[in-house]
Amino acid sequence: MTTAEHFKAAFRAHPGGVSVITADAGRGPVALTATSVSSVSVDPPLLMFSVSHQSSSTPTIRAAETVVVHLLGVDELPIAKLGATSGVDRFADKSIWSRLPTGEPHFPSARTWIRGKVIGQMDAGSSAVIAVEALEIKDMKDECSSAPLVYHDRTWHVLGAASRVE
Repeated sequence: MTTAEHFKAAFRAHPGGVSVITADAGRGPVALTATSVSSVSVDPPLLMFSVSHQSSSTPTIRAAETVVVHLLGVDELPIAKLGATSGVDRFADKSIWSRLPTGEPHFPSARTWIRGKVIGQMDAGSSAVIAVEALEIKDMKDECSSAPLVYHDRTWHVLGAASRVE
């Protein structure tokens, strides 16, 4: 029999890339950290992620027409931790975020960010799955040396040459 604890333990052993999702549906910006971001299609360019119904950011993300998905490198660990911390104003430090010309809040230092239009949502247990069509991508990985940030077994990790397996 599968219990919630067994399920959580299984996924703790499965690493995930770290992303921060931002949105503003007209009542102020929100952000949350997620390891559930995944590509769905390249033509059209689609991605998906899930958000917990328990997150205070979920109602705004679900109400927003567009979101920004930040794919983080190790240099953005403070942003990942900020998005993962509840009960704080994630936008208090105006030096680390701004708004895109289209109005969405974003963290400019992210190694890659994708602005996208929400095209579908589905309740799935205690979470919601959000489908997004990519409208704009800013890829700065060639401009910065930040290696990908990964979350595994409740700990932050970095991928690099030493983690490579052939």
